[in-house]
Amino acid sequence: MSHTHEVVNQSPPMVDRNLFTDNVPLVEASTWAQAGFVGQTATELGGLLGQATWADLADRAHRYPPVLRTHDRSGNRVDEVDFHPAWHEFMSLAVSHGVHSSPWRDPQPGAHAARAVLFSLLAQIEPGHGCPMSMTYASVPALTANPELSAQWTPKITAPVYDPGLRPMADKAGVLIGMAMTEKQGGSDVRAGTTTATAVGDGYLLRGHKWFCSAPMSDAFLVLAQAPGGLSCFLLPRVLPDGTRNAIRFQRLKDKLGNRSNASAEPEFEDALAFRVGDEGRGVATIIEMVNHTRLDCVIGSAAGMRQATVEALWHARHRSAFGQRLWDQPLMRQVLADLCLEVEAATVTMMRLAAAYDDPQQAGFRRLATAVAKYWVCKRGAGHAAEALEALGGNGYIEEFPLARRYREQPLMSIWEGSGNVVCLDVLRAIATNPATIEAFMAEVELASGVDARLDRLSASLRRRLGGPIDQSAARRLTEDLALALQASLLWRYSPESVAAAFSAARLGGDRGLTYGDLPDGVDVVGIMSRHLPE
Repeated sequence: MSHTHEVVNQSPPMVDRNLFTDNVPLVEASTWAQAGFVGQTATELGGLLGQATWADLADRAHRYPPVLRTHDRSGNRVDEVDFHPAWHEFMSLAVSHGVHSSPWRDPQPGAHAARAVLFSLLAQIEPGHGCPMSMTYASVPALTANPELSAQWTPKITAPVYDPGLRPMADKAGVLIGMAMTEKQGGSDVRAGTTTATAVGDGYLLRGHKWFCSAPMSDAFLVLAQAPGGLSCFLLPRVLPDGTRNAIRFQRLKDKLGNRSNASAEPEFEDALAFRVGDEGRGVATIIEMVNHTRLDCVIGSAAGMRQATVEALWHARHRSAFGQRLWDQPLMRQVLADLCLEVEAATVTMMRLAAAYDDPQQAGFRRLATAVAKYWVCKRGAGHAAEALEALGGNGYIEEFPLARRYREQPLMSIWEGSGNVVCLDVLRAIATNPATIEAFMAEVELASGVDARLDRLSASLRRRLGGPIDQSAARRLTEDLALALQASLLWRYSPESVAAAFSAARLGGDRGLTYGDLPDGVDVVGIMSRHLPE
C-alpha cells in the first residue's frame, strides 16, 4: 500500500528564493528609475520574504480573516477589528521598511521608485496589508491642505513604528490612516453622498453612513461629507485627544471575494467629531491627492500579483513533466509562459516609470495622465493574467494550498478599487480635456522610442490624430488601452532587451495579434524571456 502513496512529478514549494534578485526586470528598473540605493534593502527583504515562514504567514492571514467585535463582554460599544497574528507580522515588517511613508520621511531622488520596489515585494506574498500601507502613504499629500493638521499628524504617520491599538494619537509611536468616501446610493459618484458635516467649535460633527471604509482599524480616516459650503474633506480620528472613542459605529465587515486578510467596513457616524482638510466645497479636489497615490499603488499591486503568478507558473513548469518532457521544454507551454513574462515585464517597467514620475514635480503633466492610463490597463490585465497562470498549474492551481487561487481572487480588486474601468477612462478624458499639456507630456514620453519599431510609430501617429480632435466617450476604453500599450512598448524598447521589446510589439501591437496568451510570433527568444523572471 505504501507504494500507492509515493509522490513523484510534483513541483516542490518555491521557497528559499530571493524575490528581488530573481526579478531581473525589477532590479534593472530600480537602477534606471534612480532607486538603485534600495538594492541592499530590497535584497535583504526579498530573501526574507522568499522563506517558507512568510508564505505560511500569508496563508494564515487569509484563512483566518479579521473579525469585528462591536461590544466588550460587559456590553460596552468598542467597534474594534481583531486580526490574526500573521497580519500583524506583515504590518510590522512593512512599516519598519517605510512602505507606508518613506518618500515623506526621507525625501530624495528616487524615493517613490524605491518604495515601489519594496511595496511590490511585500505585495507578492501578502497583498491585503497593502491597503493600509497605501492609505497611510497617500494621506500625507492630502493633509497638506490643512497645515496645522499636517503638522500634528504627519510625524506620527511617517514614524517607522507599527503601534496597533486604539489610543489617542499623541500617545502612539506611529499611526495609520484609512479612507471612507463612497456611499451605497452613489458608489463612485461621491458627490451623491448624503453624510452631513455640521460646524461646531474648531471642528465638524459628521452624521451618515459609508458603504466602504478602507482599513477600519486605522487611527483616523479621510472622509467626504456635505458641509454648508458643499462636499468637503475631513480628518476623522478614531480616538479623541481625551481618550474617548469617537462616535464611529461599524455595522459590519464586508464579506469579500478576495483581499480577505484586510478588513473593509461599513461605518456609521453618529455626530462624530472631524476636522476639515482643505476648503469647504473642495472635497474632491482635496482627496484626489490621496486617490492619485493610491492609484499608483493599484498599479504596483497588480504588477506584483502578475509577478507572483508568473513565477509560480514558471517554477511549476521547470519541475513538472508531461508526455515524457518537462513542461518548461515544451514549445506550446513555452509560448504561454513567455507571453505571461512579457505582460509582467511591461507592467513592471510601467509601475517603475510611473513611481519615478512622483519623484519629480516637473513631471506633473505626465503623471496626471499616465496614472489614470496605467491604473486602467495594468489593473485590467491582472485578472486574466492570473487565470492563465493558474491554468499552467492545472488542477493544483485551483487548490487553496497553492497561492494562485488566492491571487486569482485578489487581482480583480485592483481594477475596482479607487475607480473601476469606466470611471478611470472618464478620468483620462477629463485630464485630456482640462489640461491638454498632459497629452504633450505623455506623448513626448512615448516618442522617446520613435524610429525603433514601425508598429509603435504607427500607433503613436494614430494616437496623435485621435488626441487632436474630439473624443467620444464611447471610445474611451480603446483610447486608454492604446495609450497604455504605446507607453509600455516605448518603455520596453528603451529599458529592456531588444528580444523582449520586439516580442511585446509583435504580440500586442501587431495587426494580427491573438486574443489569448501564448500567441507569439516565430523566432521569439522564449527561453531568454522566461529566464529574466526565474533565473537558473
